[in-house]
Amino acid sequence: MRTTSHRRVSAAGWRRPASLLLVAGLGLAAASCGSGDEEKPTAQGSAAADAPVTITVGCQPPKSNPKERAGWDEDVAAFQKLHPNITIQSKDAFPCINPDTFQAKLAGGTQEDVFYVYYTDVQKIIRSKQAADISEYVGSVKALNDIRPDVQSVFKDGDKTYGLPRNNYNMGLVYNRKLFTQAGLNPDSPPKTWAEVQEAARKIAAIGPGYTGFGEYSAGNTGGWHFAASLYARGGSMVSDDGKSSAFNSAEGKAVLENLKQMRWNDNSMGSKQLLQWEDLMRMMGSGKLGMMIGAPDVVQSVNNDFQGKFEDYGVTAVPESEGKASLSGGDGYMFNPKATPEKIKAGLLWLEFHELTPGKGQFNYDRAKAQGRPVGLPIPDLYGDSAPGQEITALRKQFATVPVDHFTPYVTAQSSITNKLEPPKAQELYAVLDVAMSAVLTRKDADIDKLLSDAASKADKILAKNT
Repeated sequence: MRTTSHRRVSAAGWRRPASLLLVAGLGLAAASCGSGDEEKPTAQGSAAADAPVTITVGCQPPKSNPKERAGWDEDVAAFQKLHPNITIQSKDAFPCINPDTFQAKLAGGTQEDVFYVYYTDVQKIIRSKQAADISEYVGSVKALNDIRPDVQSVFKDGDKTYGLPRNNYNMGLVYNRKLFTQAGLNPDSPPKTWAEVQEAARKIAAIGPGYTGFGEYSAGNTGGWHFAASLYARGGSMVSDDGKSSAFNSAEGKAVLENLKQMRWNDNSMGSKQLLQWEDLMRMMGSGKLGMMIGAPDVVQSVNNDFQGKFEDYGVTAVPESEGKASLSGGDGYMFNPKATPEKIKAGLLWLEFHELTPGKGQFNYDRAKAQGRPVGLPIPDLYGDSAPGQEITALRKQFATVPVDHFTPYVTAQSSITNKLEPPKAQELYAVLDVAMSAVLTRKDADIDKLLSDAASKADKILAKNT
């Protein structure tokens, strides 16, 4: 679903406060328009290497976000000074992706030369031949081989490359360090298993009336989204490898629901109020009465900025039992208009390398972010893992940190053994189906988990059968 600052939207597509990128959700049709013939950039090998070239680039921060916009404009000026033959024409449409016009622009080829995309739409765009194959040129990006393979693979189809990442995140377990201490738990050693989550949740709930040990969603598609996050962490899958049938009616899927049923009804550690949606848990976390919830690190930023929480009160670790397995991930990046010439593609790659992929520059200019009063220290985006650029970015975050970096150490340490796993096809529809199972186990003590999963799988199979 989403990440902080900017809205990261998963296929589930619900609201999240804007701060990182200021974007909104969308749904794409897979079909392309026109004759269906792929348009390839016209070869222009005779053009001089330093010939003037102008490129349009999407997702400039809007005027309503003056700090990030000022940083972007400053970076454009610095980049053009380094490359005087390249002119950047920034496009600041807000949201960066408008679901009412995005598909039409793709189909008509009127997108920017370098256009912004969510991970969840990349493969549909590739299949519809609505992005340029940049394989011939992408080797010029110096840090290409340092990007996490599971991140760069989002923009690949076989051995061909169609874009570069800008943001990457995966889910974790957000917890209230202050409540951990109050309940006699060690905040520097958060739970690694669901059994440990259960134990911690019981102790936090025992602090007194109004305290909830563990909170979970079960409405507005958020329940199905978190079901997927817990399922992936246990080693399960939402759909079959070919994407044509459901796969969550499994031992792992049953374990997700059994665990919640245990905490809700036997332990009484989840509170009586259920059918919660996104803002509900965020508000509870901000109030200081919720011990734990599934969420990416940017949740802490939203709780701080929008729900009266304090950065210093929270920590993040990996989703329990995900080490050696997978974590639900998402992100965004840029692709290229299929009509873009080789010169435009090369210029666009230089810009993306400068602004999105270089430690200390562009989005990783933490010195500037700190001076602007923006939070520094969150362990996202994670584009490089533990490679040399990744280590450099981590050091810069620590050097200019305005939030307690050590509170994210358990999350960061676990990443080397966790594989990012994207949301399934038809994610929003599947999440809606699984909301029913999630809400049932949290509101009915006699809920039949086997039947709930069987019914959900039957509905999901019909949805996936329509997926082309």
